[in-house]
Amino acid sequence: MRYIDEYRQKQSIRQLAGEIQRTATKPWRIMEICGGQTHAIMKYGLQQLLPESLELIHGPGCPVCVTSLETMDLAISLASRKDVIFCSFGDMLRVPGSSQDLLAVKAAGGDIRTLYSPLHALDVAEQNPDREVVLFAIGFETTAPAHALTACLARERGLANFSILVSHFLVPPAIEAICASPKSRIQAFLAAGHVCSITGYDNYHELSRSHCVPIVVTGFEPLDILDGILACVRQLEQGEHRVENRYARAVKAEGNPQARARLEEVFEISAQTWRGVGPIPFSGLTLRPAFSALDARKRFSIESRPESDNSGCLSGAIMQGLKKPHDCPHFGKRCRPEHPLGAPMVSSEGACAAYYRYRKRSTADEY
Repeated sequence: MRYIDEYRQKQSIRQLAGEIQRTATKPWRIMEICGGQTHAIMKYGLQQLLPESLELIHGPGCPVCVTSLETMDLAISLASRKDVIFCSFGDMLRVPGSSQDLLAVKAAGGDIRTLYSPLHALDVAEQNPDREVVLFAIGFETTAPAHALTACLARERGLANFSILVSHFLVPPAIEAICASPKSRIQAFLAAGHVCSITGYDNYHELSRSHCVPIVVTGFEPLDILDGILACVRQLEQGEHRVENRYARAVKAEGNPQARARLEEVFEISAQTWRGVGPIPFSGLTLRPAFSALDARKRFSIESRPESDNSGCLSGAIMQGLKKPHDCPHFGKRCRPEHPLGAPMVSSEGACAAYYRYRKRSTADEY
């Protein structure tokens, strides 16, 4: 299949891995921001192809994982209401709140609909005019345009029974927070290609300059990731730090102007609380005043109440690159996919889920 098969060819992958082996003369630490890249690294055994001195560190690039406990409790509260049909992506149903999850609400009779597209929530609202329909809108810049379009269409259709619980995050402020932390060990970043396909990468240049870190935009197939790693290593070895686009087949410097315009129309930048990390300034999106009638928080007069996560999950340390999943004493024991203590074991992009699923895989299995 075009753009897939040619990026999984064993000979090309081994050649690129060999080039990384020859180029890396010092220990380096590179963070892949996106959880999709983390899963690809684990699935294809890419870490085992790299020199032992080159460490890949997993970042906060999983929107399910970073959705705060406070937001999950708001979602659970809304989904528990008899007058509400709650629409969500499937991954969110098993993310723990402070006392239960959405799946438990559904089992108790809550009307929770699992959707594959946010636009389907508009159909649910039209088909149920006597019920309140709430869409749980989560994600990074990648999914935000679809939710922005949904908001526009809801207003055009005059859906008075439709609202949105927004939990959107922005990647560059997370990179800024990681770099600014005195505990940070990161020397270079692999930026997520699908995020940059929307936003472009102009806003990464200042990050790279101010923190002296290479930032390489790359994709999600084995060759994409290894190519991005090689680009990082070359810059690090030469003492350089700049933004480099190694995913040109999908990413342009300006991103997607139409999607960016839609985002600008519907959302404004705000502070956001990241699960396990805490508040990060200018790292989230909220609905603009013109769309405030669609804001579920305002419609239902919900007060946010920060809760403490007492599960023992190390999600914050894992997503900041300070710990690996196997450093958690509960990993694979109390915390498993069928009984997750925290969001990183739930999501299809979560680092803990990737480690658990592929922990017995070696390079022999793939390359």
